[in-house]
Amino acid sequence: VQLQASGGGLVQAGGSLRLSCAASGGTFRSYTMAWFRQAPGKEREFVAAIGRGSGHTYYAGSVKGRFTISRDNAKNAVYLQMNSLKPEDTAVYYCAADRGVIVSSIGRAARYDHWGQGTLVTVSS
Repeated sequence: VQLQASGGGLVQAGGSLRLSCAASGGTFRSYTMAWFRQAPGKEREFVAAIGRGSGHTYYAGSVKGRFTISRDNAKNAVYLQMNSLKPEDTAVYYCAADRGVIVSSIGRAARYDHWGQGTLVTVSS
């Protein structure tokens, strides 16, 4: 599956952005979808994931209550609604997909086989 992320940009602290990730070339509903982010000089970190079956969602503690992940299987897309943005949310955001990731590994970047190109989110203070 090929992934194309979009929706990044510059926003003031407290603002909102919605990221989108369009998938093609695979059976979208069979993939667990996730968002990761990487800030300059830091390792890639888990943000959120949504399961392939029940659509159960998982969040990093730092974004829980502010970010919402969702998917539209009819449109082969996954979204990340980001509210109450903070300067520390500044990063390149990547969408990822995998068919075999299990719940205990859902936050591990190494478990995902497919990655989008990333979209930059900059939050100014």
